Amino acid sequence: MKTTIDKLGRVVVPKEIRDRLHLQGGEPLEVSERDGVVELRPTPAAVRIRETADGPVIEAQEPLPALTDDVVRDTLEHTRG
Repeated sequence: MKTTIDKLGRVVVPKEIRDRLHLQGGEPLEVSERDGVVELRPTPAAVRIRETADGPVIEAQEPLPALTDDVVRDTLEHTRG
């Protein structure tokens, strides 16, 4: 799949890939270069562990997008192979 870099250095991630990875506009990406290859990776959500009477709970430090049926279904299909 091809895309281009504009004069300001911006790259458009094709819609098919954005949809498959559930990427949304404004979402941060990690950019790295290794052996002449540019890699873009979604940035993991920052979390903290809070101790409760029932045990530890993981909480996102910033609001996360809603977990939709499509995301759950795609994740299950991906993990089941």
